[in-house]
Amino acid sequence: MSVAGRIEQRLLRSEAARNYLLISPTMTVLVFALAAPLALMIMYSFWRESGLVLDTNPTLAQYAVATTRAIYRVLFLRSLAIASLVTLTTVVLGYPMAYFLAFRVKRGKFIWLLLLSIPFWTSYLLRVFAWKIILGYEGLINSGLLRLGLVSQPLDFLLYNATSVVIALTHSYAAFTILPIYVSLEKIDPALLEAAADLGDSAFQRFLRIVLPLSLPGVIAAAVLTFVPVLGDYVTPTLVGGSDGLMIANMIQVQFGRANNWPLGAALAVSSMALVAVLIILFVQAAQLAAAKIR
Repeated sequence: MSVAGRIEQRLLRSEAARNYLLISPTMTVLVFALAAPLALMIMYSFWRESGLVLDTNPTLAQYAVATTRAIYRVLFLRSLAIASLVTLTTVVLGYPMAYFLAFRVKRGKFIWLLLLSIPFWTSYLLRVFAWKIILGYEGLINSGLLRLGLVSQPLDFLLYNATSVVIALTHSYAAFTILPIYVSLEKIDPALLEAAADLGDSAFQRFLRIVLPLSLPGVIAAAVLTFVPVLGDYVTPTLVGGSDGLMIANMIQVQFGRANNWPLGAALAVSSMALVAVLIILFVQAAQLAAAKIR
């Protein structure tokens, strides 16, 4: 047998090699579709736009602009505030729904899960435009309040601000929080709750000592799955945010678009990713410490 044949047989007998072969197509796609563009963007962030010429000499000038200019700091802080509030709101509202599906629904869980996916049957833009109609100056809420005689003129603070962005994003990402939490709750053995009840624990004590710690991985996953895309969303702030609801992703889109300053846009994007990575690490560690104290 040739050397190549012996190597092939050894690889096939190796469990680790077989596992790597299974994930190799996915890893190839990730390398070319994610890692390569990310590496290119990092390279761009160290370059500089000099008129119509791209200066490829390495420099930190773009990062200095991204961290020192006041407008970018304001957008970063506003984006963090909006993303944090949306994440908190979706988790707080989604947890009871996930709990209901996991412990109260005995039949037809598939139907309930199907109902949760109904918002995804329509375009993301259509959902955002629907909120624009609902919150508008002559929208559904203002029309209803006027007909009920609760206000004498339409409310002008419902749309084109950070509040409308939070409302629209909360609706858009609600399912991203409900489903991971539901999966973690579904895995909890009901015998644990029954044993705790037999030992005299109240419903609140069972939730605090058993349900919440065991469902914490799902809560963390839900928070991450919501926080990361919300921080990078620029469509919703553009449509319903106005000047007071713009986020850092809108500025990045402007730099890559109308401003044609790719190095600065890349520096803003890389800074956002670094900030998100640090915050997620801190959040996961804090959540794990909290779970340990609860137990």
